[in-house]
Amino acid sequence: MTTVSLLAETLAREADASDADLTPKMRERIAKNEIETGHLVQMVNELMDLSRIESGGTLHLVDGLDMGQLADQSAERLRLFADRQGVTLDVDAPDGLPPVRGDSARLGQVVVNLVHNAVKFSPDGGDIVVRVREAGEEIVTSVEDHGVGVPRDALDRVFERFYKVDRARLRAEAGGGTGLGLAIARHVVEQHDGRIWVESVEGVGSTFSFALPIGRDGNGGR
Repeated sequence: MTTVSLLAETLAREADASDADLTPKMRERIAKNEIETGHLVQMVNELMDLSRIESGGTLHLVDGLDMGQLADQSAERLRLFADRQGVTLDVDAPDGLPPVRGDSARLGQVVVNLVHNAVKFSPDGGDIVVRVREAGEEIVTSVEDHGVGVPRDALDRVFERFYKVDRARLRAEAGGGTGLGLAIARHVVEQHDGRIWVESVEGVGSTFSFALPIGRDGNGGR
């Protein structure tokens, strides 16, 4: 798949060259081929990732993990993507939050998945806020957007593998996903003895949140 993806990317670059003698329809088909190949590569990678998680792969747990800092670093990875989409991305995380015990790479992946979805389904000029706060014995990380929202009848299913809410009619340019990102997020959070949920109003926006226990050993101490 990586080889096919590289070939598709090379073909697209050659088609974009000013001296390329191609019809507009041919250029469109080449560009679509590159996009769809990218989706296939993403799906294969996420399927492999989900398989590793579900098979009980070892977590690299560390003490003293600062979720505020991790959220900031994860959001920064998508700063350019948000800028290109015309979306403002902010992080609200106070200093001095109690630490959690967790795998920074996996939890960072959760934040990235949630922010990526928020950007993808936000309108041009929209804004997204990543918040980290202490709530009782938990640290709660939330990603709030003011995009298309999730229909009420889909709220209980968005974390299922391959489940994709049909929001093409609301924002066709958002592009398709694999339907695996939220399933991966759910598994990672549950491995850390946490919980994940969504609050949303269609046409108003969504807030995806996950909570982790403060300073506890997640996933049975692995």
